[in-house]
Amino acid sequence: MENSKLSGRVRTSRLTFIILAWGLVACIVAQTLLAGMALFNDPKHWSHHVIFVHIFEFIPLLMIIFAFAGRLPKGTAWLCLALFALIYVQYFTANLPAAGALHPVMALALIILSLHVAKRAHVSYGKL
Repeated sequence: MENSKLSGRVRTSRLTFIILAWGLVACIVAQTLLAGMALFNDPKHWSHHVIFVHIFEFIPLLMIIFAFAGRLPKGTAWLCLALFALIYVQYFTANLPAAGALHPVMALALIILSLHVAKRAHVSYGKL
């Protein structure tokens, strides 16, 4: 089915999903920048790093809603749930000394997965 034949609600949901997906990518990049600024510039940026996550931590849940409303491929919602789970697990790695080394590694996983989801949304938007 071509994109032009989809209902307005489905097209709007898909476009919203794409905006949220790329917004999440941008937020993860900004979050990483804040961590780098705290490490290499001024430790006061740790508070910004800690606070900023609360701005975007629920974006993957919104993406799940728009994945269903936009009739995106079924696996898309599961990938968004995985993004949310990774963000949630980041809290544990940040607060458990034994797991602290995993925090930046999981940030890499978050950026890779969020990029995959955003690119996948563009492909789905064009095909379906």
